[in-house]
Amino acid sequence: MSNNGAVNQPAYDQGSQAVASTQRRTWFLFAPIVAFVLLSLVLAFGLTRNARDLPSALIGKPVPEFSLPPVKGRTLGLSSADLKGEVSLVNVFASWCVACRYEHPFFMELTRSGAVPLHGLNYKDRPDDAAGWLDRMGDPYVRTGADLDGRVAIEWGVYGVPETFVVDGDGRIAYRHIGPVARDILDRTILPLVERLRRRPRGDRKPSSQADRAR
Repeated sequence: MSNNGAVNQPAYDQGSQAVASTQRRTWFLFAPIVAFVLLSLVLAFGLTRNARDLPSALIGKPVPEFSLPPVKGRTLGLSSADLKGEVSLVNVFASWCVACRYEHPFFMELTRSGAVPLHGLNYKDRPDDAAGWLDRMGDPYVRTGADLDGRVAIEWGVYGVPETFVVDGDGRIAYRHIGPVARDILDRTILPLVERLRRRPRGDRKPSSQADRAR
């Protein structure tokens, strides 16, 4: 007890408070770093996943019923009826999509080769922007539907742009690629699948999994 009658706080209590204060400061200092590391790990995992491993409830099923007007300046729109009768590709794109610029030259080459019909689903684009983008970059699409409000893309289960689908001759979704299409994806996966689908008897719905179709 001190001379004025006050009780002195034990030294170990003061030490405990000092330790606790230091621990709080340390946590506040490193919490943002920990959060950044965790976020980086999550993003890295997502980027390294094979796009074909992402599930799609529509694989093996008919394309959703839809009918879209053409993109401004084009004469042919796109509907579900247009995707029956032959194997084709449907590419979801937008003028504001940076990754779409990466894959676009490959689609231009694909169209020049005549390997497979390519249709465009223009996602949430302003008409003038979509038309201007195709005028500048080149138009590789046979038909191009203007999905102004994005509802058709939602029915297709689209996560974002770009995405590309392989549709068989019966109008069923056979394969889905999320993200930009590179040349190796075309050469090793999409075009071989197109040829296998063409050889398959009409009405044959097997194989039923995207992994089997992509082999």
